[in-house]
Amino acid sequence: MWLVDTHAHLYAHAFGADRDEMIQRALDAGVRQLLLPNIDEASIPGMLALEEAYPGQCFAMMGLHPCSVKADYADTLAVMRGWLDKRRFIAIGEIGIDLYWDKTFVEEQKQAFLVQVEWALHFDLPIVIHARESTELLIDLVSGVNDRRLRGVFHCFTGTQAEAERIVALGFKLGIGGVLTYKTSTLREVLPKIPLSSVLLETDSPYLPPVPYRGKRNESAYVKLVAERLAEVYELPLEVIARQTSQNARDLFGLSEVGLINS
Repeated sequence: MWLVDTHAHLYAHAFGADRDEMIQRALDAGVRQLLLPNIDEASIPGMLALEEAYPGQCFAMMGLHPCSVKADYADTLAVMRGWLDKRRFIAIGEIGIDLYWDKTFVEEQKQAFLVQVEWALHFDLPIVIHARESTELLIDLVSGVNDRRLRGVFHCFTGTQAEAERIVALGFKLGIGGVLTYKTSTLREVLPKIPLSSVLLETDSPYLPPVPYRGKRNESAYVKLVAERLAEVYELPLEVIARQTSQNARDLFGLSEVGLINS
């Protein structure tokens, strides 16, 4: 079994007491690679420390999360860009627009997103998109860039069939996590009409744990539960789901089974 958790905030304070044990549980469950989206300037040291401690298993992204976009976002973006000029990251992320928590800086979120899209094109990196209550808006923004080199994933996709089809038509992937296991999820009807080659597995740890862990802390080992539910949805063996989604992740993020390609 080889699984990839393509979106996990393993540097979060929620793992402060047992981070190494949590990562070992993931490895024991067959989750061989763990991709770490950045949040803001404060999350960078912990993220990079994990990458150093787990070479070939933890991989860092660089970007400014939309909930961290404030009036002074340009100053924070300058810090992110400085890191991109220093070293390689696997993606620009997590970036996007969040219309759930606070709409005060929506225009700033749009501008920050587009700036970071320019970085992705410049550095030839995929983008990891946060689209909470903003999926249609972000699809329109990506479409407006009108550059087929732009690629990435709509993280934590929970949208409609029409949105899924538009995303796939743009050449982007759908990030599928614990929401798939929820009774209220419509993903069980949406996904069978989407090719498995357009799907990535993720947890968003420590958030959005799958059943039967709802209300508790999520962790990367639970990506196997998402894979098992996805196997039911596609009516395919778990091994096929694991193999295809892992290959999808390697193709998008430039990974091999032992680390970065052309590192």
